[in-house]
Amino acid sequence: MSVAATGKVRVAAKESWYSLDPANPHLIGSKCKSCSTYAFPAETVYCKNPACDSTEFEQVPLSRWGKIWSYTNACYQPPAPYVVLKEPYQPFALAAVELPEEKLIVLGQLVDGVGVADVKIGDEVELVLGTQMVDGDKEVVVWRWLPTGK
Repeated sequence: MSVAATGKVRVAAKESWYSLDPANPHLIGSKCKSCSTYAFPAETVYCKNPACDSTEFEQVPLSRWGKIWSYTNACYQPPAPYVVLKEPYQPFALAAVELPEEKLIVLGQLVDGVGVADVKIGDEVELVLGTQMVDGDKEVVVWRWLPTGK
């Protein structure tokens, strides 16, 4: 838990999936202790590698940078439990990002103001934190992908 510049308590929309460190945010995944296969969200039951039957994992910070593998617009309003923050609904861009070290594809929203016309497959992005909503004294924070221009 951290406190935003506004004085509101920053909380993750999905606890334990990512850090709230404003200087070094990262996703929190797992790495199999037997075969070194990564998973996100962190695995706790069985290894994602079909050739491995391990059930032992360590939690690890995942790479903060990756490359756009695919992308799309969310042109329609998602169903509940999605919360529409501004009426009328405004489409937003999603990117499937490959984390090269982990060999994972992680889906996430691009930062506000960046649409599908602004990116292409192979563009480098950085994981950043963004406010999803303010709820009373809490600022609910999610991860987003920020194009780096590389």
